[in-house]
Amino acid sequence: MDLERERDLVKQAQKDPAAFAELYDHYYPKIFGYALRRTADIEAAQDITSETFFKALRGLWRFRWRSVSFSSWLYRIASNETVQYFRQPDYRKPASLDALREQGFEPAAPDDPHSELVEAQEELDRHREFRRVQERIARLPAKYQEVIALRYFEQKQLKEIAEILGKKEGTVKSLIHRAIEKLREEE
Repeated sequence: MDLERERDLVKQAQKDPAAFAELYDHYYPKIFGYALRRTADIEAAQDITSETFFKALRGLWRFRWRSVSFSSWLYRIASNETVQYFRQPDYRKPASLDALREQGFEPAAPDDPHSELVEAQEELDRHREFRRVQERIARLPAKYQEVIALRYFEQKQLKEIAEILGKKEGTVKSLIHRAIEKLREEE
């Protein structure tokens, strides 16, 4: 979605909440993906995403086009919700592949049994690698988790990360550098 269309939709949605639906449809997968990669928990990601859009809709009348785009504003809300999730004393640890399957996640399978087996093994290997990386990232302080997730999982540029987190670009660069160094120390 280009910025002009986004701007028009936000203006419409500020007057008519029904217009918020297109913004929701466009950004839901992105915010959900961000929350899922941060938490590695489908239910938590759904909760965080729902709360993000609820708060965005509720506070939309206050949103002004300044130095922060609407999408950056959504990511900021999602980032704050994720921090709140991890602050809960009973937050759940990342789920196993078996637990994900119990919740309805199934990798797509082709008709050929051999290629299905190969694909399943590759999916399992990717999942193990993701879990290993996610566990290492989860041991970092929250400020480093945020910048790593936004930069490398969400592919955000430094300027947009700075907008989302309300920090200067130099600070974001420094946080990314320190986070990477901390991850390297664990190797």
